[in-house]
Amino acid sequence: MGETPFRRDQHYVPRGYLKRWALDGRVWTYRTLVSHSNVPLWKRSSPRGVAYHAHLYTSLVGGEATDKFERWLDREYETPAEEALQRATAGAGMTTADWRRLIRFLAAQDVRTPARFAEAMRRWDKTLPSVMDETLRGAAQKLEEAERTGATLPESAGEGSAGLPMRVVKNIVPGQEMGELGLEMVLGRGMWLWGIKHLLEKTSAVLHEHRWTILRPPEGFAWFTSDDPVVRLNFMSLTEYDFGGGWGSPGSEIFLPLGPQHLLYTQIGKRPPRRGERMPKAQAKLVCRFIAEHAHRFVFSQEPDAEIVKLRPRAVDADAFHREREQWAKWHDQQTAAELELLAGQEEL
Repeated sequence: MGETPFRRDQHYVPRGYLKRWALDGRVWTYRTLVSHSNVPLWKRSSPRGVAYHAHLYTSLVGGEATDKFERWLDREYETPAEEALQRATAGAGMTTADWRRLIRFLAAQDVRTPARFAEAMRRWDKTLPSVMDETLRGAAQKLEEAERTGATLPESAGEGSAGLPMRVVKNIVPGQEMGELGLEMVLGRGMWLWGIKHLLEKTSAVLHEHRWTILRPPEGFAWFTSDDPVVRLNFMSLTEYDFGGGWGSPGSEIFLPLGPQHLLYTQIGKRPPRRGERMPKAQAKLVCRFIAEHAHRFVFSQEPDAEIVKLRPRAVDADAFHREREQWAKWHDQQTAAELELLAGQEEL
């Protein structure tokens, strides 16, 4: 048998999920950012041809590119959820294992999108100083212990004490009492992939503690979805709400469209409606509003929907459109170069 082909085009919204909105193998796609006003509002697209970037999750192992992270997401979260998604959208009976797989799928879909990468970058600006300080303190303690016991430590490490893609570098002259410790890391793809895995393996268990249901839209309505389809809503009023709800925050509502007629839903700390109930029209309109507002660059629907265009008017900005396209075209080369530079620094020390 030959080697499995490298997955270069890596989907951040799985094709098996999007096909639930497809008719004749295609889904209607609405862009929230376009380069020109003459671009049609809606386009029919194959699930294979949308919601992906080249090398989005590619990582380096020993300096070589690998798609193991993409395959891990598929093996652990996408493929196990396929039968559960089918049962959920067919109204069939569901086991505890089915619910667990659905919730795991939601967790993975929440953290793997480009929109969440941008959110993570903003969060790192606030949290990294404390992480770096903690890592350096730990490194200093190890050095002190090594000096006391006579053990030998390597000059640098590829990961921080918490498994972060960083390296601690020491500059200590033998015989001198004082020295320097430094910390180097790459804020980019490697850090993001570490964060995804940490959240899914260490944090997402809290989602299984909530009460979940699957709700249908009112008669004549249909759920649509987006390229950032998991909505974590903090709702106070029609003019006061945000999408920063936590996986374990009491009162936060979390929902994911599973298909045009099914929505996975919980409100943390509240008893949900029974599975299969139709959501009241006023509430359903709000859910559609939040799905549209939460979209990043694409909304996906079973058919063109004028309401979506009203809920999320598209931006026409040629400069922003081409700038973003160029950034993604350079993504892999830039991220790889930065990661290789860190790796080379380890080898030189």
